[in-house]
Amino acid sequence: MQFAEAYAAEDAVLQTARGLAAELGLEAVSPAAGSVLRLLAAAGSAKAVVEIGTGAGVSGVWLLRGMRPDGVLTTIDVDNEHQRIARRIFVAAGFATSRTRIITGRALDVLPRLADGVYDVVFVDADPTEIGACADAALRLLRPGGTLLVNGAMAGGRINDPSARDVDTLTIRETVRAVRESEEWIPAIIPSGAGLLAAVKR
Repeated sequence: MQFAEAYAAEDAVLQTARGLAAELGLEAVSPAAGSVLRLLAAAGSAKAVVEIGTGAGVSGVWLLRGMRPDGVLTTIDVDNEHQRIARRIFVAAGFATSRTRIITGRALDVLPRLADGVYDVVFVDADPTEIGACADAALRLLRPGGTLLVNGAMAGGRINDPSARDVDTLTIRETVRAVRESEEWIPAIIPSGAGLLAAVKR
């Protein structure tokens, strides 16, 4: 795991964003997890991406760097201050303001307003208690062949611990199970960073 994290080298912009996230008390995606986001956005030639949880812009930069040059990242966060910082980071990373659509609000209030079946990637880095509802929304938002990515799939190492019965772990465990058992997804767990649940919509 250490080699994977070191392999995914971050430039000055990402290092700055990561430092700002830490100052805000936010846990940004690890470099290895970020490199997976970039890889899958590139593999799908992503043009339209939804990010739930803007934070300080770390994951957004990784996603944008994998997307098509004309792609637009729609990023949702309840905290306007986080988004103000992320907007600055996106510009510092060289992305025109037209490449991002930044929406302030609670994800479960915003997602119903987004169009059906037009997104290539939905990345969920939200409150664990909301990831099940976000995954359900992603099924509607994604085109066939689009990819759902959920950060924190290992539940802090508790995902396979039967004694872990806290609400966050139970919700993550149920979401992971539901996606695996659904005939509408082709899923995998990627053990990078805090763990990524990845699933392609059939």
